[in-house]
Amino acid sequence: MKIIDAHVHYSRIASFEDCARRISLVDYSEVGYLNETKANGVVASVCMGLVENTPAGFPDASAKTPMIADLTEKIPSNMSLCFGINPLTVNQNSLAEMEDQITCSVNKIVGMKIYAGYYHFDVCDPVYDPVYRLAEKHDLVIVIHTGDTYSVRGLLKYSHPLCVDALAYAHPDMKIMACHMGVPWVFDACGVAQKNPNVYLDISGMYVGGASYIEKQGSNELINDRYRQALAYLDNYDKVLFGTDWPLVPMETYINFCKKIVPLEEYEKVFYQNAVKLFRLDID
Repeated sequence: MKIIDAHVHYSRIASFEDCARRISLVDYSEVGYLNETKANGVVASVCMGLVENTPAGFPDASAKTPMIADLTEKIPSNMSLCFGINPLTVNQNSLAEMEDQITCSVNKIVGMKIYAGYYHFDVCDPVYDPVYRLAEKHDLVIVIHTGDTYSVRGLLKYSHPLCVDALAYAHPDMKIMACHMGVPWVFDACGVAQKNPNVYLDISGMYVGGASYIEKQGSNELINDRYRQALAYLDNYDKVLFGTDWPLVPMETYINFCKKIVPLEEYEKVFYQNAVKLFRLDID
């Protein structure tokens, strides 16, 4: 089965490097990425741009918009990029730079990532309006962090999946992907996606850890049933995309976990087709 990982990271972020070294136990490097994708049939991925100017400073208030992927000089050829947006550094220069990169297709730009909760702004704050206009102009996906935050400096009132409802209503023609299915508020996230035609969900990052931890947690049927029930309520697997949140998890173990909560007959959509359609990926 061919797989597209719709949510990876590829940036020099201290917390990512620490997690990869001590917790998820993955090789967070270009070689590690290429080896994991090849071993697991991951033919393409979508990377969420992020930059950290100060070590252990994520979310970094000084990070320049657009935030990109800077683990290596160039991103791997099978990787597309969503610009990361720092609301504190959105200005005319940053918007012009993004438009230039979008039109030149330097890094296969397919979306823009709003780090809701990490940056203490509501997703409907006017600071994001020019970003949304740019996304609508170029038919790019607005990707929004929803649910728990990896940093204790995040504020959950800004990342609750219900925040996406007002944004989807205000921009009905803008494609929105709510990350992590809003975990732990998975029913709320599915309710928002069920109501709004332009809202999609990814199932990345529902766990953070190494293979043994994910295998243990992924065998907890109390939790798995909750995820399955939320997806059954949504009742539309055209709106669900597979992702890992690599390097916070090893790809193989997380793929196996997701196969437990997605019905077998929906694998092709969730693990591959939906990402191609939503992000308009050009897969050889």
